[in-house]
Parts: sequence; C-alpha cells; structure tokens
Amino acid sequence: MRTMFRLFLLFLTPVILSPWDTAKAWEPTKPIEFVIPAGTGGGADQMARLISGIAEKHKLSPRPIIAVNKSGGAGAEGFLYVKEKKGDAHTIIITLSNLFTTPLHTGIPFNWKDLTPVARMALDQFILWVNAETPYKTAKEYIAAVKERSGGDNRMKMGGTGSAQEDQIITIQLEQALGVKFTYVPFKGGGEVCVNLVGKHIDSTVNNPIECVSHWKAGRVRPLAVFDTARISESDWKQIPTIKESLGADIHYQMLRGIFGAPDMAKDVVEWYVGFLKKVYDTPDFKKYLSDGALKPEFTTGAEYVKWLDGAEQLHKDRRRSRHRFGFDAVGRRRSPRLPPPRYRVGHRRPKERILPVLAGADHDRELRHHHAADPLAIIPGVVCHA
Repeated sequence: MRTMFRLFLLFLTPVILSPWDTAKAWEPTKPIEFVIPAGTGGGADQMARLISGIAEKHKLSPRPIIAVNKSGGAGAEGFLYVKEKKGDAHTIIITLSNLFTTPLHTGIPFNWKDLTPVARMALDQFILWVNAETPYKTAKEYIAAVKERSGGDNRMKMGGTGSAQEDQIITIQLEQALGVKFTYVPFKGGGEVCVNLVGKHIDSTVNNPIECVSHWKAGRVRPLAVFDTARISESDWKQIPTIKESLGADIHYQMLRGIFGAPDMAKDVVEWYVGFLKKVYDTPDFKKYLSDGALKPEFTTGAEYVKWLDGAEQLHKDRRRSRHRFGFDAVGRRRSPRLPPPRYRVGHRRPKERILPVLAGADHDRELRHHHAADPLAIIPGVVCHA
C-alpha cells in the first residue's frame, strides 16, 4: 500500500510543478496588427508587407501579421492610433522620418517616446532623379537648366511625397545651397511621384531608390546623384555620384525604417519581437530587398537604437530652428509672410481620413501646393503621406 502511495506521489509531483518548470516565453496568441503611418506603394508600405510575407513564408510567427495603412495627416493617424494602444502586445508600427517631422510641423500630441522602440531595420537613401528622355546626363547639367528658369513663372517642377516632409526639406536645401528655385509639387506617395516623373508631369524628384528602381531598370528614369556622404556600395548603384561630387554641395539625409511597439509594451513581448525581426532580417528574401532597393543594412535594438533616435530627433529640431535654412531664401531674403497655421481637431473625420488639419482659408493648400514661398516647416496641408 505504501509503495503504491509513493508511486502516486512521484506521478503527481511533476504535474503540480510543471506550470512553473515549463513556463514558455511569450508569443503572440492572436493576429498582430502592423500599422503603416503612410499610404500604399511607398517604402514603409513595401517593407511592412514584405516582413508580413516573410513571416508567413518561413513560419516565423505563430499568428499572422496584418498590415494596416493609417496615413491621415502625414502619418498622424497611425501614430495617435498606436499611442492609444497602451500595453497592447499585438500592435506594432513601422516608422519613417515622419516619426519626427509630423509632430514638429503639425503640433499633434505625440512623440516617439510615447511608443516602445523595438528595432531599426535599415536606413533609406534619397536620389535626384530625372526622366530618362531628358538631355540631362549629370546633376550639374540639370541644375544649370533649373537655374535658367528660376527667375520666372516657368520654374522646374520638383515632385515629392507630401509637404513639410523629407522631400521638400531636401528640395529647399538644394535651393539654398545652389541659388536655384523649384516649384515643389506634393503627391500622396513615392510611387505616385515616380509615375508622374515617367509621365513628364514633373521635371525631377528626390525619391528613395526603392520607389524608382523598377522604372530605372526599365529605362524610364535616370538617377543623377545620391544625397549621402558616400556613394551607394551596391554594385548596380555604385555609378551614381554623391551630390557633393556632382555639385559641391554637402547635402545628405537618411530616412529611418524602424519598428516600434505600443506604449508600455512588456519586456518579454519586446524580446519576442526583437528575435522575430532579427530572423526576418537574416532571411535571403530581406537581404535581397535591401540590396535591390539600396537600403543601408542597419539592424539595431536596445540602448543603441534609443541613442540613435535621440540624435535624429535633435537633428530635426535643429533644422526646424535654423532660420538660415528655412526662414530665408538662398540670397538672404526673408520668405513671404507665413500663411495662417492650420487648426487641428484630433478625431475630426473626413471621408477616408480620421485625423487631418482643418485648414484656415480655402486657398491655403492650393497656394502651398503650387509655390512653397511660405515656410514649409510651419504648416502642413491636408495631404496623406505615402513614404
């Protein structure tokens, strides 16, 4: 009888202890919502959907990853949506540099520190592009033509993603460094920008490589110079000189491609996402994507990622404060008086948009769209960011 009782205890003990002894690390228990604070077709959208596809292909997540675009108000819709998901383990967001520019230029109640940093996947570049059928073979030739038309109403048109975002900032830096003038034309996304360049509706763009690469391979557009301190190392891109090589202007800018979690995301949840994203990053599929799109492979997590974010935020604040860069034109003249700033109603609804600025004046958006005489970093029209 005692022998049977001892055998019973031996059988029962592991059953009692097993919940503590075999506790599993956290993993998703329902579909993961992957928010994209930009529209379809741009660089952020492409990367987010690639990550989702790689996860499914290689079975890297026990639950599916569902990409959702929330692009209203230059990404404000997406940022504020995730900010409200405090502690949610099943919501993440991909970010670009509108993580910094949108709060600075719209005044929305959001800062990147409201979210939980997970990983930086890459840094994206910017290239000066023209239509392949134009006679301009170098940036120097193109800028000479731009300068000839800078004094009248028939200025060269520079297309870009949104207003008061990276594309327009780079355009203004070109103007001020080289003493030229463009008419800046904002579009909903980088894909749309390049399509309009192919269609000759604009004269140039400063698109990311991934947004124009297919048209380049097809012979429809021509890259003239890269906005970086060194040439792109990938073999297909090495031929493209830097802006400094081409024009003597030291203009460089790189865009974040990073992942964040909802506010106050638990440590073990963050660890799972870091491990998951590193597995994605190491796949041949993702490596090919980085190479084809000339993205810099810059996987970073933890304190190093946070330190980089702090520096990038300060850089954007400094650029905004700089009166030399953004308050005056290339020859020292003050820009035209500012248009009235937009008034925001968080939660204000319009068709297909959740958060958009309520513009002061019917001509506000139209005037900025066709001529950026006003300070572009003080206002932002009702555009959707697709970057």
